Amino acid sequence: MAKTPVKKIAVKKVVKTAVKKVKKATPKKAAVKKLPAKKRITDKEREERAANFIANSEKKKNTKTRPKKIATKAETISLLDAIVEGMQERKAKNITILNLTKLENRVTDYFVICDADSNTHVNSIADSLEDTVLKLSGEKAYHSEGHQNSEWILVDYINIVAHVFLRDIREYYNIEALWGDAEITTIDSH
Repeated sequence: MAKTPVKKIAVKKVVKTAVKKVKKATPKKAAVKKLPAKKRITDKEREERAANFIANSEKKKNTKTRPKKIATKAETISLLDAIVEGMQERKAKNITILNLTKLENRVTDYFVICDADSNTHVNSIADSLEDTVLKLSGEKAYHSEGHQNSEWILVDYINIVAHVFLRDIREYYNIEALWGDAEITTIDSH
């Protein structure tokens, strides 16, 4: 079998057609925008920017800090009584008050801690606590968390923080031992 020579003209046509198809398939280049030349900032502008940055960061710091509530001793005792009553109303177990007022680096004045038998019981105690405090003292909790899993619900009244635990979780975290220097008072269950 003899090979038949390929005509040069036919090859050129095939190549030209392929090149045209590739050119059609590739998108056209977008016009390149010229960016303005970088502006040099002066030392004065740099100082102003730095001062503004510092001022804004100070404002952010101040808004995120926990407000300090200055309450009288009578108001604090009244709030403590309302928290304990709210816990007792739902049969909370092992109610303990930790007086942190004499400690130097405390996060609050008092912790009120109790435990419960189930997640539903934990939720019930926390809800009762908030309702009773609102009814008796007119105080609304500054912050409350832990309602999703109901193993440890924290209710923050700024100068008093109430903790409602599942019994196992309370034993695990052992807050009373962490704040062992605090004056501890246990409340008898009714």
